[in-house]
Parts: sequence; structure tokens; C-alpha cells
Amino acid sequence: MRLFWKIVQTSIKQQLTYRMALWAGLATNLFFGLLRAMLLIALYSDQGSVNGLTLDDSLTYIALSQSLIAFLTIFGSWDLMNSVYSGAIGSDLLRPVHLFTFWMARDIGRSLVNLVGRGIIFMLLFSLFYPVTVPVDLSAWFYLVVSMILAWLVSFAWRFLVNLGGFWSPDARGIGRMGFALTQFFSGFIMPLRLLPDWFSQLCQATPFPAMVNTPAEVFLGILSGEQLLQALLLQAGWFLVLSAACMLVLRAGIRRLVIQGG
Repeated sequence: MRLFWKIVQTSIKQQLTYRMALWAGLATNLFFGLLRAMLLIALYSDQGSVNGLTLDDSLTYIALSQSLIAFLTIFGSWDLMNSVYSGAIGSDLLRPVHLFTFWMARDIGRSLVNLVGRGIIFMLLFSLFYPVTVPVDLSAWFYLVVSMILAWLVSFAWRFLVNLGGFWSPDARGIGRMGFALTQFFSGFIMPLRLLPDWFSQLCQATPFPAMVNTPAEVFLGILSGEQLLQALLLQAGWFLVLSAACMLVLRAGIRRLVIQGG
């Protein structure tokens, strides 16, 4: 565990090095967040609520989903895939820590910086333009933290799995783009799932993607409570375990076929 947290600390320091990129990302997030909010206001028109979601709830949903872009790396990452192509994965496999754990530690550091720099600050800036509903109960904040941790774990496991495509293809970015597009489309990032047709929402719920965005957003809004809340958290944990198991199987198969020039 000491090595794990050392890697996390190093990752945080690396991420803080690129402060201008952090602020540029925040500005971009704010622009598109406000744009999405305006489109949503036009969609609601004179309707007070849609499928139980008020306009203020939907605006808060948009704000939260936009603030989680960098924390959850919604648009994907290619670092692991690139390490396969460069051969750097050879030294990674020799480290005294499992490859899955090593990349998880690196990802935690990056995500923690983005949670503050492009998450919390974004929510504060967005609230200057549109009302943002926040939980008032301490227990709600506790469940939100739990849900966000689980959302991050599901996101990491999915991104790790997608990057493993690099073991089988000389350029698996096409596979990655498709996988990350599915994340955006089915997670509720583009639009709250409750505003979509029931059949499509149920289809999304059969995938791991809502566990990344839709679930923490609905926990934040207080839509989920009691037994529904517990089931949602257990489902998030279940998807992480399933995806992690898939990662282990695919990684083992990938390492068996890995060939690094000169070694």
C-alpha cells in the first residue's frame, strides 16, 4: 500500500505541473456546460417537470455530469495503449506491483486533481449562471461520496479494458473511440436517462455505463433513496467486479502474446 500511495502522490505532482491545461479545460467545460443548459431550458419550454425531473434538477444534472468529465475521463485515455506500442509496458510489468494496480494509482492522482480543479470549481462557477440543487443532509453527502468512488472504479476498469485492445491491434484507437462513445451515449452524460424513452433507458441500465454518470447524479439530486439507493450502489460495485475480472482475463491473454523488440 505504501508503494501504491507513493505512485498516487507522484501522479498528483505530475498533473499539477500542467496548470494552464487544467484552467483551459475548466473554461472549455464551462462553455459547453452553459450551452447544454440553454438547450435543456429550450427543451423544457413551459413544462414544470419531465418524468419526475424539474428544470432545476435537470440543470443540476447537466452541471454535475459536466464537472465529472475529467474526474471520470469520460472522453477516454490512451496511456496504457501507448505504453504497449512504445514497449514501455515491458518495464511496467517488471514493477513490484500488478499492472492493474499501477495504472489505478496513476489514474487516482490525475482524477483527484481534476475533481477539484475541473469539478468543484466548475460547480461553483456554473451556479453563478443557473441554480444548482445541493444535498442538505449529511447522509446524502456520504452516499454521494460512496457513489462517486464506485463510479470512478467502474470508469477506470472500463477504460483499462478498452486500452487492452492494444495487445491485439497495431492501432486500437478506433476500438477505443467506439468504446468511449458508448460511455458517453449510454451513461446519461449527454442527456439524463429519465428524459429519454423508457425502452432506451432500460437498455442503458443493462450496461455498466449508467453507473459512471447517471447513478451519482441521481444520488446527488436525492432521486434515489432507501432500497433503490442501496441497489444502485450494489450495482455499481457489481459492475466494477465484473469489469475487473474481465480486465484480468484479457490482460493475462494479452501478456502471453506480447512481443517486445530486443527482449
